[in-house]
Amino acid sequence: MSAVGADLPDAVLFACKMNAVRSPMAAALMRRYFPGRVYVESAGVHCGALDPFAVAVMEEIGIDVSGHAPHSIAELHDTLFDLIVTLAPEAHHQALELTRTMAVKVEYWPTIDPTHAAGNREQRLQAYRAVRDELIRRIKERFSWRPGPSV
Repeated sequence: MSAVGADLPDAVLFACKMNAVRSPMAAALMRRYFPGRVYVESAGVHCGALDPFAVAVMEEIGIDVSGHAPHSIAELHDTLFDLIVTLAPEAHHQALELTRTMAVKVEYWPTIDPTHAAGNREQRLQAYRAVRDELIRRIKERFSWRPGPSV
């Protein structure tokens, strides 16, 4: 078994299509599980508006993303990332283009876009919860997260 966070990069960018749902959720989750241990940012291929369903499902687990201001990859001030995790095909293509001029690893985590979910409010929230929970699982698994000792 590897040490906790043994494969933890210094700086991670989570990227999706609009920086309104998946990437801000992933960045907030990464910050929760590895507080102060890794620089984390999120961005989109395009700049959308923060999604209220994303805010709601993150609040359910005690994370406030309501202050997130979506921005595009092109608007990033710091591009010195060790790893870019792409959550949408468009973001993956743009991240691969960045590897032409940057020494950065790119991983593609195909993640369903919950904004396309149909149904009533609860059914739509369930689609967002599924994305959130999958991101939690992948982050914990990929970066070897283990709970700290209980006090």
